[in-house]
Amino acid sequence: MAPKKAKRRQQQGEGGSSNVFSMFEQSQIQEYKEAFTIIDQNRDGIISKDDLRDVLATMGQLNVKNEELEAMVKEASGPINFTVFLTMFGEKLKGADPEDVIVSAFKVLDPEGTGSIKKEFLEELLTTQCDRFTAEEMTNLWAAFPPDVAGNVDYKNICYVITHGEEKEE
Repeated sequence: MAPKKAKRRQQQGEGGSSNVFSMFEQSQIQEYKEAFTIIDQNRDGIISKDDLRDVLATMGQLNVKNEELEAMVKEASGPINFTVFLTMFGEKLKGADPEDVIVSAFKVLDPEGTGSIKKEFLEELLTTQCDRFTAEEMTNLWAAFPPDVAGNVDYKNICYVITHGEEKEE
């Protein structure tokens, strides 16, 4: 079943489906709906500049410039209702591989199949190969995905977050 799902997503990522709701699993749509509801502070069904200002204030960002808020709202082609919100996420995620494909890529670096990789090894790869991570990006990565006491990083959790946008609840 998983390969079929991966193939369907790949086709959609290449412009296969015009229905944004078919791009996501039902659980993902529910997660985005919850996020939309949180951001839509005045509950009018549209995310506005004021909604963004209010939700950012609840997260402690009190001095957000008007220009920054306008730039966020202007990322959409019009009023940001839930369908537009979901479409924006679909566009941002377009081309992202399905979770099983990303996990398979990490498994190449984990021949014993432990589900984890040594922090030092992963850091060396990410800072010396292809699109190299900066020191700040590495600091952010370790803050989001701290290694265990033995220095191992749970790459399956990283893959989940890449494809679902939040950490797994264990």
